[in-house]
Amino acid sequence: MPTTDSEIPAGTRSERKQAAIVGAAAEVFLSTGYAGASMDEIASRSGVSKQTVYKHFTSKEALFIAVMGQMMGEADIAVHQGLPRVENRAQLEAYLLDYAVRQLAIVLTPGLMQLRRLVIAEAQRFPELARQLYARGPARAVEAMGAAFEQLAAKNLLQFSDANMAASQFNWLVMADPVNRVMMLGDAALPSQAEIRRHAEAAVATFLAAFLHPDQR
Repeated sequence: MPTTDSEIPAGTRSERKQAAIVGAAAEVFLSTGYAGASMDEIASRSGVSKQTVYKHFTSKEALFIAVMGQMMGEADIAVHQGLPRVENRAQLEAYLLDYAVRQLAIVLTPGLMQLRRLVIAEAQRFPELARQLYARGPARAVEAMGAAFEQLAAKNLLQFSDANMAASQFNWLVMADPVNRVMMLGDAALPSQAEIRRHAEAAVATFLAAFLHPDQR
């Protein structure tokens, strides 16, 4: 259905139209795939002309990148909420567990998993899509966690030779098995909240066995 005026965020008329186009495009891309997505259908759903769509986005690839940027940006804000007060081992464990549970709950949403599948399917034809997804997903997660880990190391809570390497290890301890399952098996493999928490607890325990500062053992 076309987006109504009440559903479009506040802003200039041009900004409202662009938001409507991106919202409609997300629905079309996720339901039909990249190759099957029609700019005519996107225009119809967004309540604008096809010419208006191309005025805002010069190509279907550019529009898909905008959709991906919005979805990944929203996920990034939800996952990376800054480093709270962490002064001892108990607070460190609580912080890492909260982060891991939140990251999995957000990354494993059906829309983001479908986006990941679409980008992988189009990676050979449109490598820029894959580069954008990597930069805004795994690379961003490692960068944010690496910065947090540097602060935790300064408090003698963690110990490592390379913050980004430690962050990468943590990221994939948390992400690898649940994400791979859902990527390959579909939404039927989505874990429950209890399963997410159990997996996150195991990931945190394994991480701390390797990177907890000796003063905290």
